Amino acid sequence: MLPFAVTPGEPAGIGPDLCLLLAQQAQPQILVAVASLDLLCQRAELLGVRVQLIPVTPEAWPEQPAPAQALYVWDTPLQATVQAGQLDVRNAAYVLETLTRAAQGCVDGLFAGMITAPVHKGIINEAGIAFSGHTEFLAELTHTQQVVMMLATHGLRVALVTTHLPLSEVPAAITKERLERVIRILQADLVNKFGIPKPRILVCGLNPHAGEGGHLGREELEIMEPILERLRAQGMDLIGPLPADTLFTPKNLEHCDAALAMYHDQGLPVLKYKGFGAAVNVTLGLPIVRTSVDHGTALTLAGTGQVDIGSLQVALETAYTMTGSSQITGR
Repeated sequence: MLPFAVTPGEPAGIGPDLCLLLAQQAQPQILVAVASLDLLCQRAELLGVRVQLIPVTPEAWPEQPAPAQALYVWDTPLQATVQAGQLDVRNAAYVLETLTRAAQGCVDGLFAGMITAPVHKGIINEAGIAFSGHTEFLAELTHTQQVVMMLATHGLRVALVTTHLPLSEVPAAITKERLERVIRILQADLVNKFGIPKPRILVCGLNPHAGEGGHLGREELEIMEPILERLRAQGMDLIGPLPADTLFTPKNLEHCDAALAMYHDQGLPVLKYKGFGAAVNVTLGLPIVRTSVDHGTALTLAGTGQVDIGSLQVALETAYTMTGSSQITGR
């Protein structure tokens, strides 16, 4: 039973709180927080949470899940003392070190998968480190040419062709090559990691009304439809391109396994409206399993105890499913 790595993300945010609150109940799998022991100890005191923090290292992983009110920790030192809710550029390197340890551990076979709490992209960039998000960072670390961001909640999965791009750059980024790679990755992981033998995927158009036959944009005609036709001929069940304003209706979603949006704010507002707090972010196409919470750092809530671990729990359960560990736990 390999452990799963959990990274608490931005140390001034709610990530450390989530890990500590999660540890109040026994978990079905071995979880290792890749984090600062000092940070977790200080935050537990601030929250008034009873928890036994148990230091572990890759040379001697635990063999059983921790009991309730206990958490295994691979100590990763901070660069500066943390005050809940107060960002500090000096700890940007710490955040990236926790991600690197967890991801490289997955690559090296030390972890079964990794689950991430939210980071603050702005403070990492202010520290002089180019960083656009977990998805891109993990793609570079694992030398993966193309990854796909997918968010999921009960009854809906939404994958993205482009992720953290300015809206003005989206049309040029949607090429035939990129679209085909994304669809192939989405198809393969729905089959291999989610156990869906023949997934049905609904594909959003880029333009209003999916281009209105070329009158509101020609991307659907010139880029999207030729690729969809070619992949359908290879056996994929692809519907679209469809107008995004009607794709996300109950009738359309009833018999689909995933929706593919062209850009971040085309698909994710619907997903988050439907399942905010109970959704999970999954990075598809990686040689490792990575899931994440669906919310941000919530700096104003850090250290208050007023946080919900629902999204983190869903992220854990999804990681277990993707690795086959759900069969072990009976989930």
